[in-house]
Amino acid sequence: MAEFYRIKVSDIYKETKDTVVVSFEIPEELKEVFKFKQGQHLTLRKEINGQDVRRNYSLCSSPLENEWKVAIKTIRGGLFSNYAFNELKAGDELEVMPPHGEFFVKCEPESSKNYIAFAAGSGITPMLSIIKTHLHKEPKSTFKLFYLNRTVKSIIFKEEIEQLKNEFFGRFQVFYFLTKEQRDIPFLNGRFDHEKLEILTKTFIDIPDTAHAFICGPQDMIFLIRDELQAAGLPKENIHYELFFSGSSEEENKHIAEVLEEKVDGTEVTIIDGGKEFHFIMDDDFDNILDGALAAGADLPFACKGGVCSTCKCQVKEGSVKMKINYALEEKEVAQNYVLSCQAVPTTDKVVVDFDV
Repeated sequence: MAEFYRIKVSDIYKETKDTVVVSFEIPEELKEVFKFKQGQHLTLRKEINGQDVRRNYSLCSSPLENEWKVAIKTIRGGLFSNYAFNELKAGDELEVMPPHGEFFVKCEPESSKNYIAFAAGSGITPMLSIIKTHLHKEPKSTFKLFYLNRTVKSIIFKEEIEQLKNEFFGRFQVFYFLTKEQRDIPFLNGRFDHEKLEILTKTFIDIPDTAHAFICGPQDMIFLIRDELQAAGLPKENIHYELFFSGSSEEENKHIAEVLEEKVDGTEVTIIDGGKEFHFIMDDDFDNILDGALAAGADLPFACKGGVCSTCKCQVKEGSVKMKINYALEEKEVAQNYVLSCQAVPTTDKVVVDFDV
């Protein structure tokens, strides 16, 4: 079953006019359970207006700081983000799932590596955790951050980023790009595009000497940067990204339609979770295993339901499924029969999936 713990908010403050930073007071007896790696996130849960609302927020603190902090940016119509911004206060409790996610690479204290990061808006949250951790744990490594925002005032964690520049002078560089304010240097105005990235990969980034690239932001930005870095010579496996939302393209919609045509009605599904089995028959009203299981009464981990966060990841043990979309799992995970249950359409009469992985 989904493991949530009631955790107290120790502090909350406004970082920008539309972003709050929330710190959690993790009890001593749960600190081992809540240990995390740089770049991981928390799933927060709250009943709002009678709805069970779950959202993922990346930890902006480093594991080295013994702090659990997330930044929450308000979005128009966002149930959880507006609740956090307008109502949440220190002393309140939220249901919180232990940290999870795969948006990181292992630190190697003796290595000398050069990393780059691209972020837009609140995409800075996992980057800050990643950057702080690698700079502290790898004293010979460097980091370059390319950070896109609307205005100077909308830059989240600007003060902390500037402090990091001073603390790691010569090892950490940041380049701010703005879309709604004019900079003295024209190159720093506007969004990332093919021309900007071509200049960056030829002038600012030494591609052959870059160990890993991290990207976090909107889908179009991520895929553009990913493709440009690959075209410049950075290996695909060294480019890591995390979306904060997704939208299906025409090509993806076509793929989804093809997958749904292969759906088998009335599939017998067995869920293995917490060492126990849960059996149900897929209702024709649902096309994916997660929704079918929840409707049948299962208590499973999930958050975005958009194929982005991997909270609902499980492994197919018997039968077969096809995913409508997948923004979270790597190719090696898919090859090992891992799937996102929120996107997993059953294509055989019987399917067994294991969440204890």
